[in-house]
Amino acid sequence: MPRTLPLLLALCLLATAAARGAPYRLETVASGLHHPWSLAQLPDHSFLVTERRGRLLHVGPDGERQALTGVPETYEAGQGGFFDVMLHPGFDDNRLVYLSYAAGGLGANATAIFRGRLTATGLADGEEILRVQPLKDTPQHYGGRLAFLPDGSLLLTTGEGFDHREAAQNPASELGKVLRISDDGSVPADNPLVAAGAQRVWTLGHRNPQGMVVDADRGVVWLHEHGPRGGDEVNRLLPGENYGWPAVTHGIDYSGATISPYKHWPGLTDPAHVWVPSIAPSGLALYQGDRFPTWRGDLFLGALVDREVRRLDLEDGIIVGEERLFGELGERIRDVRSAPDGFLYLLTDSEAGRLVRVRPAQGTDH
Repeated sequence: MPRTLPLLLALCLLATAAARGAPYRLETVASGLHHPWSLAQLPDHSFLVTERRGRLLHVGPDGERQALTGVPETYEAGQGGFFDVMLHPGFDDNRLVYLSYAAGGLGANATAIFRGRLTATGLADGEEILRVQPLKDTPQHYGGRLAFLPDGSLLLTTGEGFDHREAAQNPASELGKVLRISDDGSVPADNPLVAAGAQRVWTLGHRNPQGMVVDADRGVVWLHEHGPRGGDEVNRLLPGENYGWPAVTHGIDYSGATISPYKHWPGLTDPAHVWVPSIAPSGLALYQGDRFPTWRGDLFLGALVDREVRRLDLEDGIIVGEERLFGELGERIRDVRSAPDGFLYLLTDSEAGRLVRVRPAQGTDH
C-alpha cells in the first residue's frame, strides 16, 4: 500500500459536530481491520490493535500495519478470539504487553491472559499467566477486559459462559467475575475472598463485562456489562462486592421468560446506571486529555445496538447525564480509548473495521 494512501483515507472521513460545546471531527487513521477488538497507544503514538481472529497488529500513525509474531493461538468461535491489549504501567522500561483471549477449543475453553515483551517484530518471551477456571463448553460470554490498578495489580473481567449463569454467584468458580492477579500472574495475598477459597476473585455476580476502566485519581473502578433483554449496567466496583447476576436483574430472558423477579436485594450491590432496553455496551474510556476540556473526567462507551458512542457525564463521581455521539459513522463501535496524546480513539467492528481518531474541529486543535 502506498504510504500516501492512509493519509488520503484520513481525509475521507471528516465530520464536524457540536457536542456539549465540544466541536469535533472524525478522521480514519487505518481501515481494512478485520473485526478489531481493542487498541493501546505506544509511546511513539503508534498503536497495537487486536483483531478477533487472532492477530496483533502494529499500526503506525500514518495507518501502515504489521502483523506481529509470538502471539498465542486462540479459539476463534462464536464470540471467542483475541480481546483486550494493555501495556504494563512500566512499559517504558520493561516493554511488557498483556493480551486477553479465548484459549482452548470446542468443549473446553476459557478466557486467558498472555504476557510478552514487545520487540520490533512481535512478542518475545511470551507466556500464559492466567486461564480462567473451570473451563467451559460454550463459545460465548468471555468478558476479556483488562485494567491495571494503581498498586500495579491486574484486573480481568470474565463472563459466565451464557449457559452457566448460576456460576456467577459461586465464589468457587471464576466465571462471571472480575479477577485480580499480580503482573506476573501470581495471586495477591490481600484479595478479598482468599479466606473463602476464591483465590483470584475480586468481585462477583457479573454476566458479560465488556468495558472496564480505572480512575486512579478518584480510586474508582468503572465496569459495564451486557444484560439479557434489557438490564445493561454500569457498576462502580468495590473489592469483594456481589453485583447480583442472575439473582437480580433489570432484564428478561431472550425467550421473554423471567430470569428473576427482583431488581434489588439486600447485600447485593445496585448498578450506578442501567439501560432498558439494552444498548450492548462495548469498550470503556475515561477521557483524561486536554484537547476536549468539557469532556475531561467523563466516561465514553460504544453502543453496538445503536451504532454510536454514549458519553456519561460524571460530576463528583456520579453519573448525571448521557449524550449520544458519533452516530454519523453508522458503524458498531467495539472499543473506545482515551490515549496519551489527548485524543479519543474508536474501533469500528466489521470485516473492514477502522481505527478512528476524534479530534477538535479545525481551529481548536492544539
